[in-house]
Formats: sequence, C-alpha cells, structure tokens
Amino acid sequence: MKNLIDRIRLLFRKDKESYSLLYSLLGFWPHDIKPYKIALTHSSCATGRRKLTCNERLEFLGDAVLGSVAADYLYHRFGKEREGFLSKSRSRLVCRENLNDISVKIGLDKFVEFNDLGHQHNNYIFGNAFEALVGAIYIDRGYDYCRLFLFERVFAAIPDIDAVIVSDNNFKSRLIEWSQKEHRQVSFVLCSEEQRPDGPYFISEVLVDGEMVGRGEGFSKRESQQHAAKEALGRVIG
Repeated sequence: MKNLIDRIRLLFRKDKESYSLLYSLLGFWPHDIKPYKIALTHSSCATGRRKLTCNERLEFLGDAVLGSVAADYLYHRFGKEREGFLSKSRSRLVCRENLNDISVKIGLDKFVEFNDLGHQHNNYIFGNAFEALVGAIYIDRGYDYCRLFLFERVFAAIPDIDAVIVSDNNFKSRLIEWSQKEHRQVSFVLCSEEQRPDGPYFISEVLVDGEMVGRGEGFSKRESQQHAAKEALGRVIG
C-alpha cells in the first residue's frame, strides 16, 4: 500500500526518471531525492563551498547506521556465537573492500559521479558511496528502511555470505598476529606523505626485525599500511 501511494505521488514529481532509477536500486520509492544526489557525488567533483554537497558527511552517518544494521543481522544469524566472533564478522562484512564489491554487484557504481583522475588512484570511491547511500536512506526514510534495504537488497544478494565473514583481509592484523606467534618484531614506518590533486597520498614500509619486507601506497595511512602488510605476508609466510 505504501509503495502504491508513493507511486501515485511520483506522477506529480518533476524528476520522475531519477526517482525511478533510485527505485530500481533501493527497492522502494524515495521521498526526497536531494540526499541521494549528494550521496552519489564524490568529493573529487566538488571544491570550495561545494564540498558540503559531496558525500563525505553522509558517508560518516551511513558508516554508523551500517554498523548497527550489520550487528543486528549477525546477532540474529549467529545465535550461538560469542561477542568476539560477532565483532570480527561485522568488521569483515563492512570493510571497504567488501563494500566496494557490493556496490558493483548491486549496480551502485553506475550512479556515482566522480572525477576520473581521482578514481585512478582511490580504490574505495564506490564503497564510500555505499555508506553515503545508507546515510541518505536514513535521512529520507529512517532506520527501518535502512534495515530493509540492507537485509533484502544487500546481505541476501551476497552468494556466500559465510565465506565473506570468515575471510580475513586485514593484512596488518594478520601480520601482527604472526609476529607475536613467531616472537618477531614488526614495525610500520611512514616513508612519505604528499598532497596530490585528488587528495593526500601515503607510502609506508613494514620492518620485521629491522629489515624491510613490505612497501605499500594509498590515499590513507591505513591503506598504505595494509598494502605493505600484504606484501610482507607474502614474503614471510609465502
């Protein structure tokens, strides 16, 4: 009934095509299209005062809502698991790499407005836009619709969600766990930080017992460390 009412309202909307496209993505009719337009605008397309019209603020909000809904989903799916398992599972389910994959699977990447120069380097544009989209849903329709969207359109569409949950792409954490088990000394060194047209850029190295075994780059310190840790794991574990 609610969708029928929203469909009738659509007849009087000026931007009917945009509303219809969002319906195909969300599975329900949006009430206000403005937050969705902001959610789908990357910061590479905004400068100066227009930065307020990019998706960074909605990304912050969506991250919190997404974490809450993911916790709800995992709590009920794994009724016999303890807090530690649930906490790790949530981190893996909502990590940037997984959100990027989800964005492509549901077709969100086709809606995002971004500068091609920034996209060449930033691997998480679509994952960040996904979080911003959740923030937009929360602003427009509230928590229940965020839950509906994530449960029915996202989590249910992941072919093997258990495999996603048990996988561990936190290479830095894995390297530290290996070092503790093997009684080795691991340290991360920030080699350089520079400002590029599409954002700050970092280069980090990993040292094991004082020897450099991994080097990584990225648009955040964390990303560069993860890439360096991945390379290091390949060398020390094989």
